[in-house]
Amino acid sequence: MSSYHVDENGFYGEFGGAFIPEMLYPNVEELRTCYLDILADPAFQAEFRQLLSDYVGRPTPLYYSVRLSEKYGSKIYLKREDLCHTGAHKVNNTIGQILLAKRLGKTRIIAETGAGQHGVATATVCALMGLPCVVYMGAVDIARQAPNVARMKLLGAEVRAATSGSRTLKDATNEAIRDWINNPVDTHYIIGSVVGPHPYPDMVARFQSVISEEIQSQLQEAEGRPDPDYLIACVGGGSNAAGAYYHYLDRPDVKILAAEAAGKGVDTGESAATSALGRVGIIHASKTLLMQTDDGQITEPYSISAGLDYPGVGPLHAHLFATGRATFIPVTDAEAMQAGRELAELEGIIPAIETSHALALLAMGSVPKGSLAVINLSGRGDKDLQTYIDYFKLA
Repeated sequence: MSSYHVDENGFYGEFGGAFIPEMLYPNVEELRTCYLDILADPAFQAEFRQLLSDYVGRPTPLYYSVRLSEKYGSKIYLKREDLCHTGAHKVNNTIGQILLAKRLGKTRIIAETGAGQHGVATATVCALMGLPCVVYMGAVDIARQAPNVARMKLLGAEVRAATSGSRTLKDATNEAIRDWINNPVDTHYIIGSVVGPHPYPDMVARFQSVISEEIQSQLQEAEGRPDPDYLIACVGGGSNAAGAYYHYLDRPDVKILAAEAAGKGVDTGESAATSALGRVGIIHASKTLLMQTDDGQITEPYSISAGLDYPGVGPLHAHLFATGRATFIPVTDAEAMQAGRELAELEGIIPAIETSHALALLAMGSVPKGSLAVINLSGRGDKDLQTYIDYFKLA
């Protein structure tokens, strides 16, 4: 197995592991000992693939972006995860985890969410499977992602506000972990990104790897080659990026670019650019790169994008950064918002602001002319419409 994949102890190089309180040990150990066998079961795979096809709407298209390609002098393909049921890639993982939870006999589901897309995807699969659902969400994110909050409630989920700290994704995750500690027997925690204790980063990446699996076959059909020159995704915790990168990690000719949220600028104190600002630390039971003070207190992140507003990064991505396998590029709010508007005006696609960070790498010159690039369009911009309206004064 490549060094870019998790080892038997749950580490990617020096990053990963399961630094958990004793009361969570049975839950995490149950997952660790069972998840690979469950995922390998042909009956599980058949049900998972059938739901991805008939319920989620996979495969999602690999769209050749004609006008973007003309503008930037390259071949630009967009992997249209925004066309998944619920509007983002998040549902790939929640489908997998709800099936796994049922096989483990769990009868209650909890989740955390930032931009709300993972919360919506979790509420969706809980409705599908008839399981009660509690979603923790930062109070700040509840205010700026009101459409997704309404969707979760309409789907039957209970949305609980996290009112401590920065009242964003980090704090929602803290609350979800507390719930899990208090309800260890009947509850499964569907983590939405490649973060948290092992086996979550690997498990989520495996469920999301359908993205790169499809890119390979679709690019082969469109271009006669499975590999792009450049593969681009936005990274907060990093689930969409992990899925897009997964089958290309061991293909060194494919250059991997990761767009991080620089907020108002890396050096402004209002940023979420973990690769530039982070040091090795532990957050949410995983050793990774983390924005923190000299005495180890977590620094509050900032991004106009709720889904990238996280002070750390998944351990896989920390490893890709540390080894140089991926190039991490900070993107400011202004650069991302302009890129989102550009895609809307050139291609008739309004992207999630998270995705807009990845699109911004085109205007920043990160893709040389004449290259073939695939950008993972991780979600659609419906949830961010009010932010676009306020930013560009459209109303």
